[in-house]
Amino acid sequence: MKQLRIIIAGGGTGGHVFPAIAIAEEIKKLNPDAEIVFVGTRKKIESWVIPQKGYRFHPVWISGWSRKLQWESILFPIKVIVAMIQSYAIIKRFKPDVVVGTGGYVCGPVVRAASFRGIPTVIQEQNSYPGVTTRMLASKAQCVHITFDETRKYLKRTDNVFTSGNPTRNELGSVAREEALRKFNFDPSKPVVLVFGGSQGAATINNAIAGSIAVFEKHNAQLLWVTGDVMYEGIKEKFEERKDRIIVPFIDDMASAYAAATLAVCRAGATTIAELTRIGLPSILVPYPYAAANHQEFNARTLADNGAARMIRNTDLISELPGVLTEMLSEPGTLAAMSEKARSLGKPDAGKIIARSIIEAAERKAQ
Repeated sequence: MKQLRIIIAGGGTGGHVFPAIAIAEEIKKLNPDAEIVFVGTRKKIESWVIPQKGYRFHPVWISGWSRKLQWESILFPIKVIVAMIQSYAIIKRFKPDVVVGTGGYVCGPVVRAASFRGIPTVIQEQNSYPGVTTRMLASKAQCVHITFDETRKYLKRTDNVFTSGNPTRNELGSVAREEALRKFNFDPSKPVVLVFGGSQGAATINNAIAGSIAVFEKHNAQLLWVTGDVMYEGIKEKFEERKDRIIVPFIDDMASAYAAATLAVCRAGATTIAELTRIGLPSILVPYPYAAANHQEFNARTLADNGAARMIRNTDLISELPGVLTEMLSEPGTLAAMSEKARSLGKPDAGKIIARSIIEAAERKAQ
């Protein structure tokens, strides 16, 4: 039997890279002999994370389009041409049975080059509002895997679209709440609010939490506050750490943090949304206002419209968060209902489903 050969293209942010890695790992579980290579950019997260995971990595010269008149926008058409040539060369040399795109500007030339050569393509879209690459190339793909049903209305063709979810880390949901509470030395009879804003933190979220400390004390709520590196020292100087208030710059064991939490306050990136819904954690979502195509607000609205979260815009957070926290912490029944709604949106088997689809497309090509 011919060895399956698969190219996965995607990058620029962890939201595109980590689902790609999760898919690759599921493919290897199902077909250990499959040969997988990744294509990305030289200076973004994929250039060091992918090799660390033991996969071959090929860079192409491409970057996003900027509306501002600067060198990046002037060079953009040249980069597209070069990236297409590089993609053709990689595909010709590797001879893949299928090419997978997980988003970001890098997957555009790779998926398009594969399509031009008659190689099956599979696209995985993390966000509620699909990225430009997905919107441009989805109609030519063998199948498109989306995270939210709402995404269908933005695509021209839907007969090849499947709501499969966004792959997440398998360790999520593996930690019992009692075990997680013991790890953080939290009281199991009191709610726990998990606050985080990404690896660098989020200044608006941190400032809003600082202005809401009285709410936590009034409702006997415990706080697990992940500040990010930049603001950690300043917050630690202002707020003493207590048994019911843990302040850290980052957490490696997010599986335990999620397991301990009753409620999360966080951004609305695709990976975060997938993790919240996988474990059924109610949330107050604060979309990052500068995300491409405002996709975080689309993500947050999807959860809010389904009763799984509350959304507060970045500009309104400092004024509105105390009232929303008060409302949610005062109604345990509301949190329980939101938890069920969130879990109903989760797709814990997303990685397996997408991996099977990719292998099937590759096997059809290999026959």
